[in-house]
Amino acid sequence: MEEKKLDEIRKEINNIDKDLLRLFVRRLEIVQDVAESKKARGLPVFDPVREREILSRVAGEVGPDLENEVSLFFSTMFSISRSRQREALSPEVSLRKEIEAALEKAPENFPSRAPIACQGVEGAYSQQAASILFKFPTILYFNSFEDVFSAVEKGLCKYGILPIENSAAGSVTSVYDIMAKHNFKIVKALRLRIRHVLLAPPGVKMEDIKEVTSHPHAIAQCTNFFKAHPDIKANPYTNTAAAAKDLASSQRKDLAVIASRSCAELYGLNVIAEDICDVQSNYTRFICISKETEIYHDAKKFSIVMSLAHRPGSLCGVMSKFASIGVNLTKLESRPVPGSDFEFMFIFDFEASPRDPRVLKLLSGFANDTSIEHFTFLGAYAED
Repeated sequence: MEEKKLDEIRKEINNIDKDLLRLFVRRLEIVQDVAESKKARGLPVFDPVREREILSRVAGEVGPDLENEVSLFFSTMFSISRSRQREALSPEVSLRKEIEAALEKAPENFPSRAPIACQGVEGAYSQQAASILFKFPTILYFNSFEDVFSAVEKGLCKYGILPIENSAAGSVTSVYDIMAKHNFKIVKALRLRIRHVLLAPPGVKMEDIKEVTSHPHAIAQCTNFFKAHPDIKANPYTNTAAAAKDLASSQRKDLAVIASRSCAELYGLNVIAEDICDVQSNYTRFICISKETEIYHDAKKFSIVMSLAHRPGSLCGVMSKFASIGVNLTKLESRPVPGSDFEFMFIFDFEASPRDPRVLKLLSGFANDTSIEHFTFLGAYAED
């Protein structure tokens, strides 16, 4: 008896869904006429006054028990409607052309040699990443991450290598904060296994160590070591390899560094503690950047940045568009906009093919969406 009743209910729902679908399709057809009318009259696509009026009216019609649900329903429909209007008014956008042109002119394989900008000195993890990504790299070292961006932007180096996030310590926020200042594209990415060791000058033993220096992220990845040695002070340094190089030239016998094993041989230091990472599966993700848009045939990952209007549902609306075409988001992070109060940018990484017309349509919609205060396409690339 219960089963029959459920079948009857579902049949009624199916009939309602048919009516909803018919009316929704009809609404989208009318949206095309709305777009043409707005174009002829020079009106913007987004009309916040009208949207507020409709939301207020429908919320009043359903009452307080359903006002949140109906508001979400109509807000989603408004978002779809705006996207259709923008598509009708701007069928061709420069971003789509940029991606298609980059795919068209891309060589079969990623280059094996090029001048590469890295932060730090020989032995740095960025250098190790560069040597994996490029068979014959010519590496130029710079003091800071911003110098790497500048070297690429100014054409001093064709590519730059930058750490973007670590599996244990999280995102390298300083790199994300610098991104907004520079013009670049991500063309390749790499997940590098990180194995930190503790290095000290010859003859120095663990009981001699009073201080350890390294990059803040390396220190953050080795918290268990410092818990086990509470008398040892941790001090940040610009780079793991630079810390090792400077230690080798100092006369200190109470100082050690966290760095890679390769730095021991490079700078004449001894390994006094092995694998001191908190977790053995410790990886850092590095990006390879270029001034030009380069999209190779094996690209399957995208990175974009956007700032959204400060109103309820803005982020939800963006997320629903990814979900509607079955795109898998692999990263969503918010960062304060440098120099602004209480404004945030959102970094999205997602898996998709740059040849998928649905993805190009989605990105074109973002690029043309005036409700998105800032949109940047960072690149489509392969990640090893």
